[in-house]
Amino acid sequence: MTSSILPLNGRLVDIGSHSLALYSHGPEPSSSKDPVVLFVSGVASDALNWQAVVRLLPPSLRSYTYDRSGYRNSQSSPLVPSAENIALELSLLIEKAPIPNPLIIVGHSWAGVLIHEFIALKGTSQIAGLVLVDANHETAPLVINVDDPILWNAIAADVEPYAAWGVEAEHQLTQEEWDAFKAAESTEKYKLIAQKEDVEQYLPSFATLRKKKLSEKQPLVGDKPVYVIGGTRSRDWNGLYKAGVAKGNGTEDQRSYVREMIRTVDEKSKGLMEKFLKLSTRSELVFATESGHFVQMTQPDIVVNGVNWVLDNLPASS
Repeated sequence: MTSSILPLNGRLVDIGSHSLALYSHGPEPSSSKDPVVLFVSGVASDALNWQAVVRLLPPSLRSYTYDRSGYRNSQSSPLVPSAENIALELSLLIEKAPIPNPLIIVGHSWAGVLIHEFIALKGTSQIAGLVLVDANHETAPLVINVDDPILWNAIAADVEPYAAWGVEAEHQLTQEEWDAFKAAESTEKYKLIAQKEDVEQYLPSFATLRKKKLSEKQPLVGDKPVYVIGGTRSRDWNGLYKAGVAKGNGTEDQRSYVREMIRTVDEKSKGLMEKFLKLSTRSELVFATESGHFVQMTQPDIVVNGVNWVLDNLPASS
């Protein structure tokens, strides 16, 4: 990819093996001690899913989004996209950019695992705080099967997920932003890296992280503020169920099975979100009751509230 296609706020950062696209939003910090926001996307996602959040941030705040290796304007990596390798490349991006400021890291979905791998690699010295947006806890696959084959292969066969989830109707992106988001996900480049992340690396990453036993080192980030946002997963699954049934998908046994999944998933998800509160002695949990998993796209104001809460609760030494 050549830099000529990058927007004015984007640049390619050489991390040694290849280059990653980094996008800057808001004014330059007046000091290297001023906290900045860094957004980390979930599995099979580029920087574009954060656009509504970025627009709502305080205008004086500096923030960064980036495309992981293989997505959109970033070059492909010679490494497999494991959570450990993604964390390594993120650390190199921060170093080479450079971004010396304290980081408020905002992460969605799989970024819960990625951020923990980043901490395992680099520690918490540069982290000012965290905002976890319906993030994946390391124990999530032991509790909820988000890739359940009966849900996806039987009930939701041939269903368009973004439409069924309500994201297509309820997202807070501009039409131009939504069109760009969808266009990026329709490319062969996207499909190649998304397959590698989602199918090959996603599930094994949880067991790899659990072996590091970071959960035994709580509070992992000390008194640095952590704001946890839980989405309402039943909204997504209920949307898939209704769209699938409307197509005549599934046997009655399969439909009954998925209805039970929907009935129990929010309580399971709540238990996982509560585990994140142990990360810090200064933590807060809220639920986005009008959103499914993609809170940052349908209720971006809740994510901005989280950033502001972290800023308001930074330790005095910060």
